[in-house]
Amino acid sequence: MSEFVTLARDGAVATITLNRPDALNALNIALIHGLHEAVTSVARDDAVRAVVLTGAGRAFCAGGDIREFIANTGRISEHVRELSSIMHEAQIRLIAAPKPVIVAVNGAAAGGGFGLSLSGDIVIAAESARFASAYAKIGAVPDGGFSFLVPRLAGMRRAQELFFTDRTLSATEARDLGLITRVVPDASLQSETRALAMRLAAGPTKAYALAKELLAASMGQMLEAQLERESGAIAAASGTEDFTAATKAFIEKRAPEFRGR
Repeated sequence: MSEFVTLARDGAVATITLNRPDALNALNIALIHGLHEAVTSVARDDAVRAVVLTGAGRAFCAGGDIREFIANTGRISEHVRELSSIMHEAQIRLIAAPKPVIVAVNGAAAGGGFGLSLSGDIVIAAESARFASAYAKIGAVPDGGFSFLVPRLAGMRRAQELFFTDRTLSATEARDLGLITRVVPDASLQSETRALAMRLAAGPTKAYALAKELLAASMGQMLEAQLERESGAIAAASGTEDFTAATKAFIEKRAPEFRGR
């Protein structure tokens, strides 16, 4: 794995950390390959029941590495294609991972880092976090899922404004627009993220995975088709060990113990 991405385990929780703090975790080829490897590993590992993505230092991710762009001027289109393709594959695997994903935004999230920050099922931001498109400033266009995620989370008009004006959002503004889930004091980000991750890791993993599939499919489905999906999903969930154990616990008036099976 790249030196620019770390992967740590705490019980059933895996934490992926973008680790180029001196460069504000800017996305270079080495970091992107490391992110792809880490995401692939945790998505496939049944022992991992919750995933956290965050950044080291004072930023979450400043977007593409401009210095690396300049160093590849002679082949910039090929370089950017490689960078975005690997990043997008990592995002697809992260978003589709059959377990809850929490993104903890510890500082600036700009350009590709903006889209990456929105890739969790739950996004918690420190009060000091800031979100910016930043593409137009360098004559670029959105990547990192910006053109897909922002219109769906905040609406097309807001996505257009954020791209064309390059307006920077505070964490509170991002929450109020529906882009992120929660804002916490900087000093509480790590502890609150860990507490939530541990709670989700102790939950009904199979049901979480099925619910993620339902929610993802709902944006492109007609009502009848989505209800049919729901019927299939809840039937599948009812066949899990966790469902059987939890319904029994409910009748016996005790807390269920989920095993992710």
